[in-house]
Amino acid sequence: MDITEKIKDIIVDKLGINREDIKPESSFTNDLGADSLDTVELMMEVEKEFDVNVPDAEMEKVTTVGEMTEIIEKKIKEKPNFTA
Repeated sequence: MDITEKIKDIIVDKLGINREDIKPESSFTNDLGADSLDTVELMMEVEKEFDVNVPDAEMEKVTTVGEMTEIIEKKIKEKPNFTA
């Protein structure tokens, strides 16, 4: 499972952004045109896709695609049924 590619799929679907414009360093607000509500909705959709829960305090710190990917990877590894 490629987490980054699935996250990109969600961003493309929700924001209508060209896939080629989505980079790990892309800021949701500055580069992808998302407002704070869009970012929360993206994170909720990503949580649902990967069956993880990101606490609000952690979610508020996510500003880039790379940060979102990192936190989702971390949450997946924390799941009780995770196997490498």
